[in-house]
Amino acid sequence: MRLFGGRISRRAFMARAGSAPLAGLAMAAGRRASAGAAPPPRSLALIGDRYHNADFIRVALSRLFKSLDLGIEFTINHEAISAERLKGYQLFLCFRDGMIWPGGYLGPDSYPYTRELENSQDWPKEKPEGWIQEAQGKAIKEFVLAGNGFYAFHNSSHISLYSKDYREMMGGAYIGHPPLRPFKVRVTNPGHPITRGVSDFMVTDEQHYVTYDQDPANILLRSENLDGLGYENLGTQAIAGWAHELGKGRVVFTAPGHTLHALWQPEYFKIQQNAVRWLLRLA
Repeated sequence: MRLFGGRISRRAFMARAGSAPLAGLAMAAGRRASAGAAPPPRSLALIGDRYHNADFIRVALSRLFKSLDLGIEFTINHEAISAERLKGYQLFLCFRDGMIWPGGYLGPDSYPYTRELENSQDWPKEKPEGWIQEAQGKAIKEFVLAGNGFYAFHNSSHISLYSKDYREMMGGAYIGHPPLRPFKVRVTNPGHPITRGVSDFMVTDEQHYVTYDQDPANILLRSENLDGLGYENLGTQAIAGWAHELGKGRVVFTAPGHTLHALWQPEYFKIQQNAVRWLLRLA
């Protein structure tokens, strides 16, 4: 048998061919061993509440992390969040509000304006309570201070109303929102790694109004209803995202996300990818 101008016996050729895949695997393993001494980062997401089904959040965040070639774990068990539960993770994501409903509720889409159309005789006694305990807020804050990342999505600013430590860590709190409507999200700090290369975009979503307690220079995004529709006495514009460092760790908040199509808006998807990279110090 002739190979590249030389001669090689069939037996020798088969021996070399058989060993080639094993050699390739060994080389690849060697590269992984030398280049990947540290294990991949681990991320945990607390998701789902009355108004935000955990399934669409899981679908959205799974796609996000898959696009980054990263893994993510999910839980709906808010009671289990503790310093012990967070051990071994480098990123904690929260995508739920601050409320639980021990007495039950009518349904995720039952708003006050529909109640006059329903039979009220057997209604549950709808009364929300905050789920977060101060020890949990402290655990999340210390998780960040120690050098890890925290990503608060959409309605997670609402948790700040129930925990001092959580609010100090997150940096702000929920005020309210009007019904779903179109609005524009503008990048106010294009030089930050999270917003670099991202264009302003339109989205139909809940325009959340929030307050930010820290340096305004940390604000990355602002939303505006271009039709001139305000919310209560707060006008047409709202803070829509920020990023800051706390101790050795990092914190990001982005407000859009009530619907899957909002989470998958291409420019917003870039922001989410950049945010995860920044929080995990991969960028």
